[in-house]
Amino acid sequence: MPLHGSTLRCFDARCHLSGARVKVKKRKRGLDYSGFPCYVRLKFFSGKDDDNPLKAKGKNFKLQIGLITALVVILPVVWFLSVRLEGRGPEIKIEPSFSSIGMSKKLSITVSDAKSGVRRVWIGLLKDKREKVLFEKAFASAGFFSGGRIKEEAFTVVIEPKKLGVGDGKALLRLAVHDFSWRGWWRGNRTYIEKEVVIDTRPPKVDVLSKAHYVSQGGAGLVIYRTSEPCPSSGVFVGDNFFPGHPGFFKDNEIMIAFFALDHQQGPGTQIFIQAADAAGNSTKAGFSHRIKKRRFRKDKINISDQFLNWKIPEFERDIPNDPKAALIDRFLSVNRQLREANFKKIVEIGKNTERVLFWDGAFLRLPNSKRMAGFADHREYRYKGKPIDRQYHLGIDLASLAQSPVPAANSGKVVFADDLGIYGRTVIIDHGFGLFSMYSHLNRLNIQKGATVSKGDVIGHTGRTGLAGGDHLHFSVFIHNTFVYPVEWWDASWIKNNILNKINDVKTDAVQAE
Repeated sequence: MPLHGSTLRCFDARCHLSGARVKVKKRKRGLDYSGFPCYVRLKFFSGKDDDNPLKAKGKNFKLQIGLITALVVILPVVWFLSVRLEGRGPEIKIEPSFSSIGMSKKLSITVSDAKSGVRRVWIGLLKDKREKVLFEKAFASAGFFSGGRIKEEAFTVVIEPKKLGVGDGKALLRLAVHDFSWRGWWRGNRTYIEKEVVIDTRPPKVDVLSKAHYVSQGGAGLVIYRTSEPCPSSGVFVGDNFFPGHPGFFKDNEIMIAFFALDHQQGPGTQIFIQAADAAGNSTKAGFSHRIKKRRFRKDKINISDQFLNWKIPEFERDIPNDPKAALIDRFLSVNRQLREANFKKIVEIGKNTERVLFWDGAFLRLPNSKRMAGFADHREYRYKGKPIDRQYHLGIDLASLAQSPVPAANSGKVVFADDLGIYGRTVIIDHGFGLFSMYSHLNRLNIQKGATVSKGDVIGHTGRTGLAGGDHLHFSVFIHNTFVYPVEWWDASWIKNNILNKINDVKTDAVQAE
């Protein structure tokens, strides 16, 4: 029976009415307003405050506030401590990579710690149980709670063993870097590196094995020499131009052969010498007997016509800036200057990589039944409407035969380029080994692909007039490493025998006798 606003008192003053529809704990008899007996369901509580739903709700709310307050305070502290107690050590970068130290070794070192900052750097050299401090520096703090001010520092260390009083032999290079982390009771993280090195202050020795060296202005030569120890870098300097020496031809890997060249402007008086540097950077120079023959090259004039410009310039639209307002003659000059220079740089890049195999044998072939149309190193003056507009050197020989004549490989080798090459048109470049290359340009079509191995006389293409060619012909070139040379020498069997093959055979004979 429902209650209508009456007040019901329990025998236990600490009991509370739970509601008319709750489970019965005990039954008590009472009266309703009409005086009729009725029964209500009562729930008895233990008498504690927690049993009061309203008070319990208030207490839960206080607990939640307390937890939130604790989280607001504790989480930042935990985060701050996790940052200041970070465990990642500083980073060390050393350049260049090395394993030995010569008379002087310059190291570029970078230390960094993005989180806590760099605290201290120490570098030492340990040799024969004696430590020499090479570098030591402490860095400022940004404050107790902020870590270090310096997150990255780069510096140079120069190691000069003789000045340090350190002799040749094995040594230990040691580096230690600390940061401002709170790890290790505020001592911070430490990165430590040990590197075993060899101190070698003695330069290598060079023994020139080949005898006479006769070379012409714009011509090629060969020198054979032995180094007293393995040298990562050795070769011949001709003026300021360096021609690397190569091992691998002889059984003794310390015997090197180096093809070298004088360009068309280097005549008598050009300085020529061998330079070798060992792994420690110790360098030595060695001269060798040589004689330079002066050679003169002819001058030539080439008249540029509007007909030629209208015919040829559209072929180069993808190779030069496309300016519709530019006159054809200005666009020609862009081709003859900027594109020519870019093509030369491409050839130089190709010449940096060569096989350590002597592919070729004997005199090089010339285009059969051909007539020379232009010579090597001709100094060309380009004229337009009777006025000189440009000057360039022609670094090859132009040979003309019947149109689209088959072009043979001048000698055996490996094809390292077979594609369009700017002013040279469709071009093939063959590596003959040890830095010697031949080049075939203005071809109408190519019969070979890059990577193919060819034998002397194989047809690699057909003559044409692609590139900056005014008529069907072959532009034939020979270059050594990065320098074009006089091709006629390589057509001459006597020249090859006297200047190349005899030297190789003499050294072979001496090596056999030494065994």
